[in-house]
Amino acid sequence: MDFLPYSRQLIDDDDIEAVVQALKSNYLTTGPKTKEFEQELAQYLNCNYVSTLNSATSALMASYFALGLKEGDEVITTPISFVATANMLLPFGVKPIFVDIKFNGNINEKKIEEAITAKTKAIVSVDFAGLPVAIDEIKAIAKKHDLAFISDSSHALGSEYKGQKIGSLADMSIFSFHAIKPITTFEGGAVATNSKELHEKIELFKSHGIEKKKLWSSDMVDFGYNFRLSDVASSLGLSQLKKLDSFIEQRDKIAKYYDERFKKNPYFTTLPRDESLKSSHHLYPILLDRTLLCSKESIFSELIKNKIGVQVHYKPIHTNSYYKNLFGEQRFKNAEDFYRAELSIPNSQSMSLDDAKYVADKLFEILEQYRGRCRWNH
Repeated sequence: MDFLPYSRQLIDDDDIEAVVQALKSNYLTTGPKTKEFEQELAQYLNCNYVSTLNSATSALMASYFALGLKEGDEVITTPISFVATANMLLPFGVKPIFVDIKFNGNINEKKIEEAITAKTKAIVSVDFAGLPVAIDEIKAIAKKHDLAFISDSSHALGSEYKGQKIGSLADMSIFSFHAIKPITTFEGGAVATNSKELHEKIELFKSHGIEKKKLWSSDMVDFGYNFRLSDVASSLGLSQLKKLDSFIEQRDKIAKYYDERFKKNPYFTTLPRDESLKSSHHLYPILLDRTLLCSKESIFSELIKNKIGVQVHYKPIHTNSYYKNLFGEQRFKNAEDFYRAELSIPNSQSMSLDDAKYVADKLFEILEQYRGRCRWNH
């Protein structure tokens, strides 16, 4: 049995050939393949505009810039995400206001309104593990309070909310093309939007704020960075995009196998499945029973020893030292309990059902060894 990462890219010969052709072309950096990739993505997502960038982190920063966020503003977001979601607010002097989660990993939309103040400018949700948030409810709150709604959908390319692709339902949606995401461009990201104004601001921001005029003439009309995606990366993205639906189909098969195997087991719970939603299944998280929490490090190590890749998603952002130093101690019970219990086990388009069976068998075998070792005071 080869080592099974918790998530993994799948690169075929046609992907390699697409990259080779790009390397042989006149364009290595941004060129016609990047524009083609953006157009194909917009068509897939059923949105008006897509801007590709060199990472989802850059895409987040560009989106915050496009909103015109400034020092003293506040943005509501979730503590369960990779730190980039909140980090990219900080250069603008914007304070992230965290709202606790539900036990599917997503922000609790019922707690958002109580966090809104006169300084609040936007809500930034995260589709944890590829499962869409409660979009209708969050959009209604945003509209009621005249707030922007940004969906950090870095996990959720190909996911659907009530039959609609994630990418056209928020003011801006962020996607990641990091190696282990639903498709890859090595590193890379994108912002999808239906707003021409926001799209144009992002296009400027990702290219030094320079507006091309005529022939060699150009003008720097705003501040910006070099956050552009290359044609080589875009060529890989174009090839991968053709296979995205089949990738998600395979991830879904693995997830459904796990769901069936793991029903009513005594060791952990799985995240609830909502049949009105389609998840990309970027992650397959499990939540350990409290009687196993004290053994989590040992369980993690045993899984690795047995060639099963595992990870924890995520350390709550507010518990990092940097955030404690900036904003002091904060408590979000559900987020902290979720982190203590969560493990992400292998699920990728590279896996077979035999691989999934091996994971499930070994997982039960290892968890049985540690069952009952934790003692709780009542």
